[in-house]
Amino acid sequence: MATADKTRIPNSTVKLQSDGSVVAKNGVTREVIAEISRIKNEPEFMREMRLKSFDIYERKPVPTWGVDLSSLNLDELVLYREPGSGKFESWDDVPDEQKQTFEKLGIPQAEREYLAGVVGVWDNNPFYEGLKEQYKDLGIIFCAMDTAVQEYADLVEPYFMKKCVPPQDNKFSALHGAVWSGGSFAYVPKGVKVDLPLQAYFRMEGQSEGTFEHTLIIADEGSEIHYIEGCTAQSYSVNSMHSAVVEIFAKEGSKVRYTTVQNWSKDVYNLNTKRAIVEAEGTIEWVGGSMGAKYVMLYPASYLMGEGARADHLNVGVASGGVWKDTGAKVIHHAPNTTSNILAKSISKDGGIMGYRGLVRMGKNSQGSKSRVQCDGLMMDDFSRSDTWPDIQIQNPYVTVAHEAVVGKISDDQLFYLRSRGLTEDESAAMIVNGFIEPVTKELPMEYAVELNRLIQLEMEGSIG
Repeated sequence: MATADKTRIPNSTVKLQSDGSVVAKNGVTREVIAEISRIKNEPEFMREMRLKSFDIYERKPVPTWGVDLSSLNLDELVLYREPGSGKFESWDDVPDEQKQTFEKLGIPQAEREYLAGVVGVWDNNPFYEGLKEQYKDLGIIFCAMDTAVQEYADLVEPYFMKKCVPPQDNKFSALHGAVWSGGSFAYVPKGVKVDLPLQAYFRMEGQSEGTFEHTLIIADEGSEIHYIEGCTAQSYSVNSMHSAVVEIFAKEGSKVRYTTVQNWSKDVYNLNTKRAIVEAEGTIEWVGGSMGAKYVMLYPASYLMGEGARADHLNVGVASGGVWKDTGAKVIHHAPNTTSNILAKSISKDGGIMGYRGLVRMGKNSQGSKSRVQCDGLMMDDFSRSDTWPDIQIQNPYVTVAHEAVVGKISDDQLFYLRSRGLTEDESAAMIVNGFIEPVTKELPMEYAVELNRLIQLEMEGSIG
Protein backbone atom coordinates (compact mmCIF):
# COMPACT_ATOMS: atom_id res chain seq x y z
CA MET A 1 0.00 0.00 0.00
CA ALA A 2 1.32 3.43 -0.97
CA THR A 3 1.79 5.86 1.91
CA ALA A 4 2.41 9.57 1.96
CA ASP A 5 5.95 10.90 2.02
CA LYS A 6 5.24 13.85 4.35
CA THR A 7 8.60 15.50 3.68
CA ARG A 8 7.61 16.14 0.07
CA ILE A 9 4.11 17.47 0.66
CA PRO A 10 3.81 21.20 -0.13
CA ASN A 11 2.17 23.21 2.62
CA SER A 12 -0.14 24.89 0.11
CA THR A 13 -2.05 21.70 -0.70
CA VAL A 14 -2.23 19.53 2.42
CA LYS A 15 -1.88 19.90 6.15
CA LEU A 16 -0.82 17.75 9.08
CA GLN A 17 -3.54 17.04 11.64
CA SER A 18 -2.98 16.84 15.41
CA ASP A 19 -3.37 13.06 15.25
CA GLY A 20 -0.56 12.81 12.67
CA SER A 21 -2.83 12.16 9.68
CA VAL A 22 -2.57 14.14 6.47
CA VAL A 23 -5.60 15.77 4.84
CA ALA A 24 -6.05 17.85 1.73
CA LYS A 25 -6.64 21.50 2.50
CA ASN A 26 -10.21 22.62 1.96
CA GLY A 27 -11.17 23.44 -1.58
CA VAL A 28 -10.63 21.88 -5.00
CA THR A 29 -7.46 22.88 -6.87
CA ARG A 30 -5.22 21.26 -9.46
CA GLU A 31 -2.45 21.17 -6.85
CA VAL A 32 -4.59 19.21 -4.39
CA ILE A 33 -5.63 16.74 -7.09
CA ALA A 34 -2.11 16.19 -8.38
CA GLU A 35 -0.91 15.69 -4.80
CA ILE A 36 -3.62 13.12 -4.07
CA SER A 37 -2.54 11.15 -7.14
CA ARG A 38 1.12 11.38 -6.10
CA ILE A 39 0.43 10.26 -2.54
CA LYS A 40 -1.47 7.26 -3.90
CA ASN A 41 1.38 6.47 -6.30
CA GLU A 42 -1.12 6.06 -9.14
CA PRO A 43 -0.37 5.12 -12.75
CA GLU A 44 -0.26 7.96 -15.25
CA PHE A 45 -3.68 7.21 -16.78
CA MET A 46 -5.36 7.88 -13.44
CA ARG A 47 -3.48 11.11 -12.83
CA GLU A 48 -4.49 12.34 -16.30
CA MET A 49 -8.10 11.33 -15.70
CA ARG A 50 -8.18 13.26 -12.42
CA LEU A 51 -6.82 16.46 -13.98
CA LYS A 52 -9.15 16.18 -16.97
CA SER A 53 -12.09 15.73 -14.56
CA PHE A 54 -11.05 18.83 -12.64
CA ASP A 55 -11.07 20.93 -15.84
CA ILE A 56 -14.62 19.69 -16.55
CA TYR A 57 -15.68 20.31 -12.95
CA GLU A 58 -14.65 23.96 -13.16
CA ARG A 59 -16.79 24.47 -16.27
CA LYS A 60 -19.91 22.63 -15.08
CA PRO A 61 -22.58 24.56 -13.13
CA VAL A 62 -24.15 23.30 -9.93
CA PRO A 63 -27.57 21.85 -10.88
CA THR A 64 -30.56 23.98 -9.87
CA TRP A 65 -33.42 21.75 -11.01
CA GLY A 66 -33.39 19.29 -8.09
CA VAL A 67 -32.94 19.85 -4.37
CA ASP A 68 -31.71 23.17 -2.99
CA LEU A 69 -27.89 23.03 -2.97
CA SER A 70 -27.33 26.70 -2.21
CA SER A 71 -26.01 25.97 1.30
CA LEU A 72 -23.41 23.45 0.05
CA ASN A 73 -19.95 25.03 0.02
CA LEU A 74 -17.52 22.69 -1.69
CA ASP A 75 -14.55 24.81 -0.66
CA GLU A 76 -15.20 23.97 3.01
CA LEU A 77 -14.94 20.20 2.54
CA VAL A 78 -11.93 18.09 3.43
CA LEU A 79 -11.41 16.11 0.23
CA TYR A 80 -8.80 13.54 1.21
CA ARG A 81 -7.43 11.95 4.35
CA GLU A 82 -4.23 9.96 4.27
CA PRO A 83 -4.60 6.19 4.79
CA GLY A 84 -4.07 4.97 8.33
CA SER A 85 -2.28 1.79 9.29
CA GLY A 86 -2.82 -0.16 6.07
CA LYS A 87 -5.10 -2.84 4.60
CA PHE A 88 -5.77 -6.18 6.20
CA GLU A 89 -7.15 -9.57 5.22
CA SER A 90 -8.08 -10.64 8.75
CA TRP A 91 -10.37 -8.82 11.17
CA ASP A 92 -7.99 -9.83 13.98
CA ASP A 93 -5.40 -7.45 12.53
CA VAL A 94 -7.72 -4.48 11.99
CA PRO A 95 -7.17 -1.52 14.38
CA ASP A 96 -9.57 -1.45 17.33
CA GLU A 97 -11.58 1.62 16.30
CA GLN A 98 -12.49 0.27 12.88
CA LYS A 99 -12.96 -3.28 14.13
CA GLN A 100 -15.29 -2.27 16.96
CA THR A 101 -17.40 -0.08 14.68
CA PHE A 102 -17.76 -2.79 12.05
CA GLU A 103 -18.46 -5.43 14.71
CA LYS A 104 -21.38 -3.27 15.90
CA LEU A 105 -22.60 -3.14 12.30
CA GLY A 106 -22.36 -6.94 12.12
CA ILE A 107 -20.07 -7.03 9.09
CA PRO A 108 -17.43 -9.57 10.30
CA GLN A 109 -20.16 -11.96 11.50
CA ALA A 110 -22.02 -11.58 8.20
CA GLU A 111 -18.84 -12.39 6.28
CA ARG A 112 -18.33 -15.57 8.25
CA GLU A 113 -21.92 -16.75 7.77
CA TYR A 114 -23.24 -15.72 4.34
CA LEU A 115 -20.88 -13.50 2.37
CA ALA A 116 -18.27 -14.50 -0.20
CA GLY A 117 -16.14 -11.46 0.59
CA VAL A 118 -16.03 -8.00 2.18
CA VAL A 119 -14.33 -4.69 1.44
CA GLY A 120 -14.33 -2.16 4.30
CA VAL A 121 -13.71 1.55 3.71
CA TRP A 122 -13.18 4.13 6.48
CA ASP A 123 -13.20 7.83 5.58
CA ASN A 124 -12.50 7.19 1.90
CA ASN A 125 -9.66 4.76 2.62
CA PRO A 126 -9.87 0.97 2.39
CA PHE A 127 -8.68 -0.86 5.49
CA TYR A 128 -10.03 -4.40 4.96
CA GLU A 129 -10.15 -6.75 1.96
CA GLY A 130 -11.43 -10.28 2.32
CA LEU A 131 -12.40 -12.88 -0.31
CA LYS A 132 -12.82 -16.55 0.51
CA GLU A 133 -10.31 -18.87 -1.12
CA GLN A 134 -12.85 -20.90 -3.10
CA TYR A 135 -13.91 -17.73 -4.91
CA LYS A 136 -10.35 -16.62 -5.56
CA ASP A 137 -9.77 -20.02 -7.15
CA LEU A 138 -12.60 -19.31 -9.61
CA GLY A 139 -10.79 -16.22 -10.87
CA ILE A 140 -13.07 -13.73 -9.11
CA ILE A 141 -11.45 -10.43 -8.18
CA PHE A 142 -12.92 -8.44 -5.29
CA CYS A 143 -10.85 -5.73 -3.67
CA ALA A 144 -10.70 -2.03 -2.89
CA MET A 145 -10.76 0.27 -5.91
CA ASP A 146 -7.38 1.69 -4.88
CA THR A 147 -5.89 -1.81 -4.95
CA ALA A 148 -7.43 -2.52 -8.36
CA VAL A 149 -5.84 0.62 -9.85
CA GLN A 150 -2.45 -0.58 -8.62
CA GLU A 151 -2.69 -4.32 -9.32
CA TYR A 152 -5.23 -4.67 -12.15
CA ALA A 153 -4.66 -1.47 -14.12
CA ASP A 154 -5.06 -3.24 -17.50
CA LEU A 155 -8.54 -4.35 -16.47
CA VAL A 156 -9.56 -1.08 -14.82
CA GLU A 157 -8.31 1.47 -17.36
CA PRO A 158 -10.69 0.60 -20.27
CA TYR A 159 -13.74 0.99 -18.01
CA PHE A 160 -13.01 3.59 -15.34
CA MET A 161 -15.22 6.64 -16.08
CA LYS A 162 -15.01 6.13 -19.84
CA LYS A 163 -17.94 4.10 -21.13
CA CYS A 164 -20.48 4.28 -18.31
CA VAL A 165 -20.17 7.47 -16.19
CA PRO A 166 -17.80 9.94 -17.89
CA PRO A 167 -16.64 12.99 -15.91
CA GLN A 168 -18.60 15.30 -18.23
CA ASP A 169 -21.89 13.69 -17.17
CA ASN A 170 -22.56 16.24 -14.42
CA LYS A 171 -20.89 18.60 -11.93
CA PHE A 172 -20.57 15.95 -9.24
CA SER A 173 -19.34 13.14 -11.47
CA ALA A 174 -16.58 15.52 -12.59
CA LEU A 175 -15.73 16.34 -8.97
CA HIS A 176 -15.73 12.63 -8.20
CA GLY A 177 -13.37 11.90 -11.08
CA ALA A 178 -10.97 14.50 -9.74
CA VAL A 179 -10.86 13.53 -6.06
CA TRP A 180 -12.25 9.97 -5.79
CA SER A 181 -10.79 7.69 -3.13
CA GLY A 182 -11.88 4.34 -1.73
CA GLY A 183 -14.63 2.16 -3.10
CA SER A 184 -14.57 -1.38 -4.44
CA PHE A 185 -13.84 -3.37 -7.58
CA ALA A 186 -15.42 -6.68 -8.58
CA TYR A 187 -14.73 -8.81 -11.63
CA VAL A 188 -16.45 -12.14 -12.34
CA PRO A 189 -15.02 -14.27 -15.20
CA LYS A 190 -17.10 -15.81 -17.99
CA GLY A 191 -19.63 -18.37 -16.86
CA VAL A 192 -18.82 -18.02 -13.15
CA LYS A 193 -21.74 -17.63 -10.76
CA VAL A 194 -21.02 -16.24 -7.30
CA ASP A 195 -23.43 -18.14 -5.07
CA LEU A 196 -22.95 -15.84 -2.04
CA PRO A 197 -23.11 -12.03 -2.03
CA LEU A 198 -20.07 -9.77 -2.05
CA GLN A 199 -20.33 -6.77 0.27
CA ALA A 200 -18.65 -3.39 0.55
CA TYR A 201 -19.30 -1.14 3.54
CA PHE A 202 -18.38 2.54 3.59
CA ARG A 203 -18.14 4.51 6.83
CA MET A 204 -17.91 8.31 6.99
CA GLU A 205 -16.33 9.19 10.32
CA GLY A 206 -15.13 12.80 10.03
CA GLN A 207 -16.99 16.09 9.88
CA SER A 208 -17.07 18.60 7.01
CA GLU A 209 -15.75 15.83 4.79
CA GLY A 210 -16.44 14.75 1.25
CA THR A 211 -16.45 11.03 0.55
CA PHE A 212 -16.04 9.93 -3.05
CA GLU A 213 -15.80 6.15 -3.21
CA HIS A 214 -15.87 4.51 -6.65
CA THR A 215 -17.52 1.16 -7.36
CA LEU A 216 -16.73 -0.71 -10.58
CA ILE A 217 -18.39 -4.07 -11.28
CA ILE A 218 -17.65 -6.13 -14.39
CA ALA A 219 -19.73 -9.28 -14.91
CA ASP A 220 -18.33 -11.15 -17.88
CA GLU A 221 -20.47 -13.22 -20.28
CA GLY A 222 -22.83 -15.66 -18.60
CA SER A 223 -21.71 -14.78 -15.07
CA GLU A 224 -23.78 -13.85 -12.02
CA ILE A 225 -23.03 -11.63 -9.03
CA HIS A 226 -24.96 -10.16 -6.11
CA TYR A 227 -23.18 -7.11 -4.76
CA ILE A 228 -24.32 -5.43 -1.51
CA GLU A 229 -23.29 -1.95 -0.47
CA GLY A 230 -23.90 -0.34 2.90
CA CYS A 231 -23.17 3.25 3.99
CA THR A 232 -23.38 5.04 7.34
CA ALA A 233 -22.05 8.26 8.87
CA GLN A 234 -21.76 9.88 12.26
CA SER A 235 -23.95 12.87 13.05
CA TYR A 236 -22.43 16.33 13.19
CA SER A 237 -23.85 19.85 13.13
CA VAL A 238 -21.93 20.72 9.96
CA ASN A 239 -22.53 19.66 6.38
CA SER A 240 -20.72 16.70 4.82
CA MET A 241 -21.01 15.33 1.33
CA HIS A 242 -21.19 11.88 -0.23
CA SER A 243 -20.65 11.86 -3.99
CA ALA A 244 -20.03 8.31 -5.16
CA VAL A 245 -19.99 6.83 -8.65
CA VAL A 246 -21.13 3.28 -9.42
CA GLU A 247 -20.34 1.76 -12.82
CA ILE A 248 -21.74 -1.67 -13.69
CA PHE A 249 -21.03 -3.64 -16.86
CA ALA A 250 -23.35 -6.62 -17.39
CA LYS A 251 -21.96 -8.51 -20.35
CA GLU A 252 -23.97 -10.80 -22.63
CA GLY A 253 -26.14 -13.25 -20.69
CA SER A 254 -24.89 -12.07 -17.29
CA LYS A 255 -26.91 -11.08 -14.24
CA VAL A 256 -25.98 -8.42 -11.69
CA ARG A 257 -27.93 -7.52 -8.58
CA TYR A 258 -26.85 -4.34 -6.82
CA THR A 259 -28.34 -3.96 -3.35
CA THR A 260 -27.79 -0.97 -1.11
CA VAL A 261 -29.08 0.09 2.30
CA GLN A 262 -27.94 3.59 3.19
CA ASN A 263 -28.45 5.17 6.60
CA TRP A 264 -26.77 8.58 6.47
CA SER A 265 -26.83 11.09 9.29
CA LYS A 266 -29.02 14.10 8.57
CA ASP A 267 -26.16 16.49 7.87
CA VAL A 268 -25.04 14.70 4.68
CA TYR A 269 -25.59 15.78 1.09
CA ASN A 270 -25.97 12.51 -0.82
CA LEU A 271 -25.27 13.26 -4.51
CA ASN A 272 -24.42 10.09 -6.43
CA THR A 273 -24.24 8.88 -10.02
CA LYS A 274 -25.03 5.20 -10.59
CA ARG A 275 -25.29 3.55 -13.99
CA ALA A 276 -25.26 0.14 -15.68
CA ILE A 277 -24.61 -0.89 -19.27
CA VAL A 278 -26.40 -4.14 -20.10
CA GLU A 279 -25.63 -6.25 -23.17
CA ALA A 280 -27.81 -8.84 -24.95
CA GLU A 281 -29.82 -11.13 -22.62
CA GLY A 282 -28.13 -9.51 -19.62
CA THR A 283 -29.95 -8.40 -16.47
CA ILE A 284 -29.37 -5.62 -13.97
CA GLU A 285 -31.36 -5.42 -10.73
CA TRP A 286 -31.20 -2.35 -8.51
CA VAL A 287 -32.64 -2.89 -5.01
CA GLY A 288 -32.27 -0.09 -2.51
CA GLY A 289 -33.36 1.51 0.73
CA SER A 290 -32.52 5.15 1.45
CA MET A 291 -32.66 6.44 5.03
CA GLY A 292 -31.43 9.71 6.48
CA ALA A 293 -29.26 12.32 4.72
CA LYS A 294 -30.16 16.00 4.43
CA TYR A 295 -30.54 16.38 0.68
CA VAL A 296 -30.46 13.54 -1.85
CA MET A 297 -30.16 13.48 -5.64
CA LEU A 298 -29.97 9.90 -6.90
CA TYR A 299 -31.22 8.36 -10.16
CA PRO A 300 -29.74 4.91 -10.93
CA ALA A 301 -29.72 4.43 -14.70
CA SER A 302 -29.73 1.35 -16.92
CA TYR A 303 -28.70 1.41 -20.57
CA LEU A 304 -30.11 -1.67 -22.34
CA MET A 305 -27.75 -2.02 -25.29
CA GLY A 306 -28.41 -5.58 -26.50
CA GLU A 307 -31.49 -7.50 -27.56
CA GLY A 308 -33.32 -9.15 -24.67
CA ALA A 309 -31.60 -7.04 -21.99
CA ARG A 310 -33.56 -6.38 -18.81
CA ALA A 311 -33.53 -3.87 -15.95
CA ASP A 312 -35.44 -3.97 -12.65
CA HIS A 313 -35.39 -0.97 -10.30
CA LEU A 314 -36.86 -1.39 -6.80
CA ASN A 315 -36.39 1.36 -4.23
CA VAL A 316 -37.88 2.67 -1.01
CA GLY A 317 -36.99 6.02 0.54
CA VAL A 318 -37.99 7.89 3.69
CA ALA A 319 -37.86 11.67 4.17
CA SER A 320 -38.63 13.10 7.59
CA GLY A 321 -38.18 16.52 9.12
CA GLY A 322 -35.97 18.75 6.99
CA VAL A 323 -34.94 15.95 4.61
CA TRP A 324 -35.47 16.55 0.88
CA LYS A 325 -34.93 13.63 -1.47
CA ASP A 326 -35.07 13.90 -5.24
CA THR A 327 -34.75 10.32 -6.46
CA GLY A 328 -35.86 8.08 -9.28
CA ALA A 329 -34.66 5.78 -12.02
CA LYS A 330 -33.70 6.02 -15.66
CA VAL A 331 -33.89 3.28 -18.27
CA ILE A 332 -32.76 3.77 -21.87
CA HIS A 333 -33.92 1.05 -24.27
CA HIS A 334 -31.49 1.00 -27.20
CA ALA A 335 -32.21 -2.52 -28.51
CA PRO A 336 -35.21 -4.66 -29.51
CA ASN A 337 -37.21 -6.80 -27.09
CA THR A 338 -35.79 -5.23 -23.95
CA THR A 339 -37.72 -5.04 -20.67
CA SER A 340 -37.72 -2.72 -17.68
CA ASN A 341 -39.71 -2.52 -14.46
CA ILE A 342 -39.47 0.41 -12.05
CA LEU A 343 -41.11 0.31 -8.61
CA ALA A 344 -40.49 3.32 -6.37
CA LYS A 345 -41.91 3.51 -2.84
CA SER A 346 -41.62 6.70 -0.80
CA ILE A 347 -42.64 7.75 2.70
CA SER A 348 -42.67 11.37 3.85
CA LYS A 349 -43.36 12.66 7.36
CA ASP A 350 -42.87 15.71 9.59
CA GLY A 351 -42.54 18.01 6.59
CA GLY A 352 -40.15 15.80 4.61
CA ILE A 353 -40.13 16.00 0.82
CA MET A 354 -39.92 12.92 -1.42
CA GLY A 355 -39.72 13.32 -5.18
CA TYR A 356 -39.63 10.77 -8.00
CA ARG A 357 -37.85 12.02 -11.13
CA GLY A 358 -37.74 9.23 -13.69
CA LEU A 359 -36.96 8.70 -17.36
CA VAL A 360 -37.95 5.90 -19.73
CA ARG A 361 -36.66 6.32 -23.27
CA MET A 362 -37.59 3.94 -26.05
CA GLY A 363 -34.96 4.44 -28.76
CA LYS A 364 -35.38 4.08 -32.49
CA ASN A 365 -34.31 0.42 -32.46
CA SER A 366 -36.38 -0.63 -29.41
CA GLN A 367 -39.22 -2.43 -31.20
CA GLY A 368 -40.89 -5.09 -29.09
CA SER A 369 -39.65 -3.54 -25.83
CA LYS A 370 -41.76 -3.12 -22.70
CA SER A 371 -41.55 -0.88 -19.65
CA ARG A 372 -43.68 -0.48 -16.55
CA VAL A 373 -43.29 2.30 -13.98
CA GLN A 374 -45.08 2.39 -10.62
CA CYS A 375 -44.57 5.20 -8.09
CA ASP A 376 -46.31 4.91 -4.71
CA GLY A 377 -46.10 7.69 -2.15
CA LEU A 378 -47.27 7.50 1.46
CA MET A 379 -47.62 10.74 3.43
CA MET A 380 -47.90 10.50 7.20
CA ASP A 381 -49.29 13.99 7.84
CA ASP A 382 -50.83 17.06 6.19
CA PHE A 383 -47.64 19.07 5.70
CA SER A 384 -45.23 16.61 4.07
CA ARG A 385 -44.81 16.37 0.30
CA SER A 386 -44.63 13.69 -2.37
CA ASP A 387 -43.90 14.72 -5.98
CA THR A 388 -43.65 12.80 -9.24
CA TRP A 389 -42.00 14.00 -12.47
CA PRO A 390 -42.12 11.14 -15.01
CA ASP A 391 -40.46 11.62 -18.39
CA ILE A 392 -41.42 9.12 -21.09
CA GLN A 393 -39.80 9.45 -24.52
CA ILE A 394 -40.94 7.11 -27.30
CA GLN A 395 -39.07 7.06 -30.61
CA ASN A 396 -40.45 3.72 -31.85
CA PRO A 397 -44.20 3.02 -32.30
CA TYR A 398 -43.90 -0.71 -31.61
CA VAL A 399 -43.29 -0.61 -27.86
CA THR A 400 -45.38 -0.81 -24.69
CA VAL A 401 -45.00 1.65 -21.82
CA ALA A 402 -47.16 1.92 -18.69
CA HIS A 403 -46.91 4.46 -15.88
CA GLU A 404 -48.86 4.54 -12.62
CA ALA A 405 -48.51 6.90 -9.68
CA VAL A 406 -50.46 6.75 -6.40
CA VAL A 407 -50.07 9.12 -3.45
CA GLY A 408 -52.10 8.83 -0.26
CA LYS A 409 -52.24 8.83 3.53
CA ILE A 410 -52.81 6.09 6.07
CA SER A 411 -56.58 5.89 6.35
CA ASP A 412 -58.43 6.23 9.62
CA ASP A 413 -60.40 3.09 8.75
CA GLN A 414 -57.22 1.01 8.53
CA LEU A 415 -55.94 2.37 11.85
CA PHE A 416 -59.31 1.78 13.52
CA TYR A 417 -59.47 -1.82 12.27
CA LEU A 418 -55.97 -2.67 13.53
CA ARG A 419 -56.51 -0.93 16.87
CA SER A 420 -59.70 -2.95 17.30
CA ARG A 421 -57.46 -6.03 17.12
CA GLY A 422 -55.44 -4.86 20.12
CA LEU A 423 -52.60 -2.94 18.47
CA THR A 424 -51.55 0.54 19.55
CA GLU A 425 -51.77 3.40 17.09
CA ASP A 426 -48.00 3.38 16.47
CA GLU A 427 -47.98 -0.40 16.04
CA SER A 428 -50.87 -0.12 13.59
CA ALA A 429 -49.06 2.53 11.56
CA ALA A 430 -45.87 0.45 11.56
CA MET A 431 -47.74 -2.60 10.26
CA ILE A 432 -49.30 -0.57 7.44
CA VAL A 433 -45.92 0.91 6.52
CA ASN A 434 -44.28 -2.54 6.52
CA GLY A 435 -46.96 -3.78 4.13
CA PHE A 436 -46.45 -0.73 1.93
CA ILE A 437 -42.70 -1.38 1.50
CA GLU A 438 -42.96 -5.19 1.38
CA PRO A 439 -42.52 -5.42 -2.44
CA VAL A 440 -39.01 -3.99 -1.96
CA THR A 441 -37.99 -5.64 1.32
CA LYS A 442 -38.92 -9.11 0.06
CA GLU A 443 -36.15 -8.76 -2.54
CA LEU A 444 -33.51 -8.00 0.10
CA PRO A 445 -31.46 -10.67 1.87
CA MET A 446 -33.12 -11.48 5.18
CA GLU A 447 -30.63 -9.59 7.34
CA TYR A 448 -30.99 -6.43 5.26
CA ALA A 449 -34.77 -6.65 5.11
CA VAL A 450 -34.81 -6.80 8.91
CA GLU A 451 -32.40 -3.85 9.11
CA LEU A 452 -34.44 -1.76 6.67
CA ASN A 453 -37.69 -2.49 8.52
CA ARG A 454 -36.04 -1.55 11.81
CA LEU A 455 -34.66 1.71 10.41
CA ILE A 456 -38.06 2.65 8.99
CA GLN A 457 -39.77 1.86 12.28
CA LEU A 458 -37.32 4.17 14.04
CA GLU A 459 -38.18 6.89 11.54
CA MET A 460 -41.89 6.26 12.09
CA GLU A 461 -41.88 6.65 15.87
CA GLY A 462 -44.38 9.30 16.88
CA SER A 463 -45.76 9.65 13.35
CA ILE A 464 -49.37 9.24 14.43
CA GLY A 465 -51.17 11.34 16.96
